[in-house]
Amino acid sequence: MERILVIGAAGQIGSELVPYMRERGYTVVAGTSGRTPLPPHLADGPSETVNLMDTEALKRIVERHRIDTVINLAAILSATAEAKPFAAWSVGVNGVIGLLELAREMKLSVLTPSSIGAFGPETPRNPTPQDTIQRPKTIYGITKVVDELLGDYYRAKYGVDARSLRFPGLISYVTPPGGGTTDYAVEIYWEAVRRGRYASPLGPETRLPMMFMPDALRATVEVMEADAEKLKHFNAFNVAAFSFTPDEIAESIRRKLPGFELTYAVKPNLQAIADGWPQVLDDLAAREEWGWRPEYSLDAMTDVMLAEVAKRV
Repeated sequence: MERILVIGAAGQIGSELVPYMRERGYTVVAGTSGRTPLPPHLADGPSETVNLMDTEALKRIVERHRIDTVINLAAILSATAEAKPFAAWSVGVNGVIGLLELAREMKLSVLTPSSIGAFGPETPRNPTPQDTIQRPKTIYGITKVVDELLGDYYRAKYGVDARSLRFPGLISYVTPPGGGTTDYAVEIYWEAVRRGRYASPLGPETRLPMMFMPDALRATVEVMEADAEKLKHFNAFNVAAFSFTPDEIAESIRRKLPGFELTYAVKPNLQAIADGWPQVLDDLAAREEWGWRPEYSLDAMTDVMLAEVAKRV
């Protein structure tokens, strides 16, 4: 992995992954939709307007920049996808199979992240095994299961180097929430700093696995750099850091902001999605096969989040 195209570079993960990889010496092309200007912090390197659905244009970009690896972050997230199921399928499945066809033709390595959304209410929740039943009840989750299977298929049939991670909820201070069920865990920090209070859209017993963005960035690079000879799973690895309820994240915040107040205004649509997701991920396969270890605990993340959000507020 030397010359990388990141599709969806202006999104939650991409806006941090691109500079992270550039700082580590990779040549990274920031691929954005072109609907909004390229964020200034991504403009210090090559960029392209990319439409995942236009494989011919995508091929020209790969050829022009001599790309060897594509990290595909284009997606319509869980809560938003429920209102736009056809669009979610188009981006999440049709776009992915087109990319895998291009990878087969041009000998590319590909990563399309999966998610805890790929599991469903029949899945064991605490812990959720690496290999288990996957019967999601959201269109977002369905697309992620299909992507995992497509990656396995293209690897087995055509030798495509397709890899993936099942991310938990990701928490970051750099980009605003983008329509995901776990976005409350980002919003709570902003509201804690701004107003000293927050109304959680998920109930007090809702435990979900989460991860601080720096760990997610490192995991993305590490899994793509891992020796294929040592891997048994490719699509997709559970990766975990910590799990918490709204009350537990509130307690972490109160260490720094003792007056912080948490209330509840449960949104049934979000709660229904969260109730079908894992509470704790078993990531033993990632730990054994490529040495995955998270660096941030909940309290360590809270300290950074509050300090960085305060600067921005």
